Amino acid sequence: MIRVFVAGAIALTASAVAQMPSPIAAPADPIVVASKPFGESYLLAEMFAQILENGGLRVDRRPGLGATGIAFRALRTGAIDLYPEYTGTGLVAILGEEPTSDPGEVFRRVAVEFPRRYDVHWLPTLGFQNTYAIAVRRETADQYGLRSLSDLARVAPELSAGFSPDFIGREDGLPRLADTYALSFRETRPLLQAVKYQALDAGEVDVIDGYSTDGFIARYDLVVLEDDRGVFPAYEAAPLAGGRLQSIPEAVAALSALSGRLDEERMRALNERVEVLGEPIEQVAWSALEEIGLVAAAGETAGGDLATTHVKGGLLPYLWVERSALLRQTLRHLLLVGASMAAAIVVGIGLGLALERAGRGAEPTIRSVGVLQTIPGIALLAFMIPILGIGVLPALVALFLYSLYPILRNTFTGVRDASPEAVDAATGLGMTQAEVLRYVRFPLATPTIMAGVRTSAVINVGTATLAAFIGAGGLGDPIVTGLALSDTRMILSGAIPAALLALAVEGVLGWGERRVRTA
Repeated sequence: MIRVFVAGAIALTASAVAQMPSPIAAPADPIVVASKPFGESYLLAEMFAQILENGGLRVDRRPGLGATGIAFRALRTGAIDLYPEYTGTGLVAILGEEPTSDPGEVFRRVAVEFPRRYDVHWLPTLGFQNTYAIAVRRETADQYGLRSLSDLARVAPELSAGFSPDFIGREDGLPRLADTYALSFRETRPLLQAVKYQALDAGEVDVIDGYSTDGFIARYDLVVLEDDRGVFPAYEAAPLAGGRLQSIPEAVAALSALSGRLDEERMRALNERVEVLGEPIEQVAWSALEEIGLVAAAGETAGGDLATTHVKGGLLPYLWVERSALLRQTLRHLLLVGASMAAAIVVGIGLGLALERAGRGAEPTIRSVGVLQTIPGIALLAFMIPILGIGVLPALVALFLYSLYPILRNTFTGVRDASPEAVDAATGLGMTQAEVLRYVRFPLATPTIMAGVRTSAVINVGTATLAAFIGAGGLGDPIVTGLALSDTRMILSGAIPAALLALAVEGVLGWGERRVRTA
């Protein structure tokens, strides 16, 4: 059973290697456009991509790549060429400088320092700011008389807050807010960007952070509190471009044509269409570009037909309409799981057999490999970006490392603890140690090894959904996008196939383990 699984998975590995994107090296390569995992960033990135395609340039999209740290690291290493960013984020979160509310000063600072430090360039700003917005339910504002953040500070000990992890950790977020206004909430919970609006509406928290152009603010009829002490810096939206893009003047010119064309009112309306009304991002982006005169004809981009159908109804109609995309995502997911598992089986079993003969050095080595299991999956994937970039290859390496320990531990334990009576009998018959390992210990250890493979494979299926954060695709794509857009159907369209795939893997390997035990 193990031989069959390894052979099949090695074939998948070869297929994965064939599909890996080559490193960006020449202007002839597609321009890689990425986004952070929230609605406005998805929308702006799609607008960038369509502008470039309308100018005859090839584009590779990597939506929902990750938060600021991951996206900027990918840009610096050349794994992507472009993503939407905000000048205040660049000043405080990346440069680590003190915030200022002067938009011109913020842009001048980042425009000078980013090329000098990182070979990264800010293109002209788009015309709107998207600053942090601290929001409460209207009834909460009326109950406590809240109109400003100074008002909030007065009653904060009675209220619970739900903030995004980015806001909690960034110097220009909660730390600065708390210091400036002496804020101290009864409870502070980390919540995802889309989930926190639902939590506020349900009364699970009383205060959240959002963005001033969020469509959800209007949807939930929230009150945005005035930043009366000017704690937040200017956050002008702009394309942030890597060094390679600067060598493609037609790309820079196409993107610069968007400068100053989007105001806050227009952006809030566009976000509402995506986040509240659930219109396809491609369609909203194209119609926005058409309205401001940057594309001539609606309905088609250089990259192909737009998704013009807004799927109504429940989950089943949505799954049916999206069946082709879900099939591609499932196949990519299988590719990631199969290829990484193949490598983990070969290395884990081989190393386990070798360590069985290593004596005292075995346990420290196995424990060292086990440390990898303590690293959160998303952190391990993010760590791969500076080394291997984004896409399939870093995902395969991270999944391989994450899958190794159960196989290694079970192989070592199974071979070491194989029936002493059988081993003694084989030795008494004159078998060499190698023969005892091959014909006695390894066959007796096979059920234990299969149990390790089974555990590792099920973990791998779940962890592979995180590969979407580094552009590797798979069933994590609709989950990440659905979370960002608060689209339950989209989340379930990735989560249900992933769960079914885990059950299928568990069933097949469980059957194989039972066959081995009874053989």
